[in-house]
Amino acid sequence: MQNTAETGPDAPLDTAPLLDDPYAAYAALRAAGPVHRITGTDGQPAWLVTRYDDVRSALADPRLSLDRRHATPGNYRGFSLPPALDANLLNMDPPDHTRIRRLVVKAFTPGRIEALRAPVQRIADDLLDAMAARGRAELVADYAGPLPITVICDLLGIPAERRRDFLAWSDALITPDPSRPQAMKEAIGAMLEFYTGLIAAKRAEPGDDLLSDLIAVRDDSADDPAGDRLSEDELTSLAFLILFAGYENTVQLIGNSVLALLDHPERLAALRRNPAELAAAVEEFLRYDAPAALAIRRFPVEDLEIGGVRIPAGESVLLSIASANHDPKRFADPERLDPTREPSGHLALGHGIHYCLGAPLARMEAEIAIGALISRFPELRLDVARDEVRHRRTIRARGLISLPVAW
Repeated sequence: MQNTAETGPDAPLDTAPLLDDPYAAYAALRAAGPVHRITGTDGQPAWLVTRYDDVRSALADPRLSLDRRHATPGNYRGFSLPPALDANLLNMDPPDHTRIRRLVVKAFTPGRIEALRAPVQRIADDLLDAMAARGRAELVADYAGPLPITVICDLLGIPAERRRDFLAWSDALITPDPSRPQAMKEAIGAMLEFYTGLIAAKRAEPGDDLLSDLIAVRDDSADDPAGDRLSEDELTSLAFLILFAGYENTVQLIGNSVLALLDHPERLAALRRNPAELAAAVEEFLRYDAPAALAIRRFPVEDLEIGGVRIPAGESVLLSIASANHDPKRFADPERLDPTREPSGHLALGHGIHYCLGAPLARMEAEIAIGALISRFPELRLDVARDEVRHRRTIRARGLISLPVAW
């Protein structure tokens, strides 16, 4: 891989190495230069930022907008979500971002998250009970996936019978099937129909759940022009984002963390002996193999420099969380899994005003899921050769397709 200064804007780098061996590829990129021109996740050129200090600063830089209206025409092709799913926090800057985040942040207070600890523990124990007699499992499908989807669906008040549908829609968005180009469009349409119907049902018969609370905020705000307001599209988009992000990031965090422990049996044994260290270990798992490899795409509202590289206004900027978290200038011996290292400073959950809203819930779910698993099955091991374990083929997220285990 070459430096941006050598390649220029008309010769974006091939991203195949980032799929095949991402951390080695990012190490080469960091050594070659701070910012590189690549082919982005949508097939369009983008600027990739790789070094920790630059990524951290850029995450909090108000000149880097999440609003696609600041993109140069023709520069970016995203999911093409309809407005009812697209008016979410991942596409907004202040003041809209501030207004909506203020309305939903109460759902993720430390007290409310702590109240979920016992239910999450019960869900984990039930899933492990169902697996125990078999002596083996596909951990993503049988445990890492069902746990967060059950938690977030219970939080939102989504019927259990619709959860399998959501898993299929989520996969279609994150890892599109090239042989089925219409699958993503179909998934988006099905999601929109689902959320619209669910909100209508909750509005008619509210329940004791977060979605009913958000509907009440929406409906009450319509009569209070002076207060914070939530449009119908913003309401639907919030439900979509909470469910989508609450599932995707957590299933990948649990799967990646378990694989890291299986790759480091001495760390697994130490954590089993000292379960009180689980919370600190989760921070290291987040740094070591973060579920979000890239931050949400940004667009400069003016020409600016990152790492001494000039980036024109409106062009796509990708901030590599995966690379920043393995920058040796910030983390000593970054390729070493070390749950005892100082846990602060990783960027796996973001930085600045867009810091992950559901971070406390993701941390708690991972801590419980991993602790329950390694306690229940002391002889946990991979059930396939290590080179048969496959990750999703995307540079956007870092997650496993499957993780066969036995005990």
